[in-house]
Amino acid sequence: MTFELGVYSFGNTPRLPDGSRGPTAQAQRDVLEAIKLADEVGLDFFGVGEHHMRAMPLSSPTSVVNAAAVTTHRIKLGTAVTVLSTDDPIRVFQQLATAASLAPGRVELVAGRGSSTITFPLFDHDEHDYDMLYASKLDLLMAVNAGENVTWHGPHRRRPLQNVTVFPRPEQPLKIWLGTGGSPDSVRRAVELGLPMFLGILGGTPEHWARYGHAYRAAWAQAGHPAEQADIAVAVHGFVAESDARARSVYLEHEHRMMAEGMAELGRPAPSRADRAATYGPGGMVFVGSPDEITDRILHLHGLLGHSRQILQMDVGGMPQREFLHGIELLGTKVLPRIRAELATS
Repeated sequence: MTFELGVYSFGNTPRLPDGSRGPTAQAQRDVLEAIKLADEVGLDFFGVGEHHMRAMPLSSPTSVVNAAAVTTHRIKLGTAVTVLSTDDPIRVFQQLATAASLAPGRVELVAGRGSSTITFPLFDHDEHDYDMLYASKLDLLMAVNAGENVTWHGPHRRRPLQNVTVFPRPEQPLKIWLGTGGSPDSVRRAVELGLPMFLGILGGTPEHWARYGHAYRAAWAQAGHPAEQADIAVAVHGFVAESDARARSVYLEHEHRMMAEGMAELGRPAPSRADRAATYGPGGMVFVGSPDEITDRILHLHGLLGHSRQILQMDVGGMPQREFLHGIELLGTKVLPRIRAELATS
C-alpha cells in the first residue's frame, strides 16, 4: 500500500482580539479553505470529525464532505468520525453516496461510537443503549453499502427492511473504517466484520499502539481474511512549523486551551500544560515539530505499526487560520515527499 498523509479537523472557532470566540459559521468556511489547500499541496486525505461544541462545531461532517467534494480534485475525503450510535445509518450512507457521486472514488467513512455520550441527550437516545445502537447501526450501514435489495432487521429499528434499495448508489461501495480509541472490543469487532481499523490516539507511546496493530493483524490472520486487507490508519494531534521550537510553542498554547475548555464542557479534568508538553517528544504520540522531526517520527511509527495512513489535527484552540494553513503547506510540500522517498528506498 502507498503510505498516505493528511489532516483532520473538528472545526476551529476563531478567537477575536479580545479573546472571546468568533462565529462558529467562520469555522465551517475555514475548514473548507483548509481542505482546498490540502488538495493543492498534494496531501492524500482530509477527515472531517464530528463534535457538537462551540469551540469545535463541525457537527455535520457529511455536509462538509459534500461541500468539499465539488471544490477539490484529487484528495480523498471522509468523516473522521461519524458518531454512528446517534445518527441514522441510511441517511449517512445517502449523504456520502451523494458526495461520492461528485467525487468518484474519493469518499470514505469512519464509523465510531463516539468518545463521549454528549450526543445521546441531544438526539434523544438512551446512554444505556450505547453499544447496541452502534453495533446494530453499523451492521445496517454495511448492508446498504454492500448492494441493492437489502432485507434486514436489527434491535435499533422497530420495523425490518424488506427488499429495500437505498439511493443514490455510489459507483463503487464506500470504504468503511471502524473508528476506535483502542478498545480491545473494537479491535475484535473490526476483525469480525472484516473492516479496516482507524485508531484515534491522544496519548500513549508508539510501542503501546504497535501492540494494537499486532493484535489486529494476528486476529485478522486467524479469522482467515486476506492479509493485504488488514489496513490500519492513525489519527493524532500534531502540528508542523519551520522549527521544533516554533511548532511546540504555537501548538502547546492552543492545544492546552482546547483541552481545558473541551474537557470542561464534558465535565472532565484536563491535563496540565507540563503533562501535555511531555507527550510532544519522540516517546509520545503528539506529532509536533519541524518537517524533519515530523517525518522521522511518522517513519518510526510506521516501522512499528505498519499503518497505511496518518492524519494530524492541527487547528485547535482558536489557532489562527494562517498558522493552520502554513502547517498544511509544510506537511504536503516538505514532509510527504520525504516520507515517500524514504519508504521507496526501504
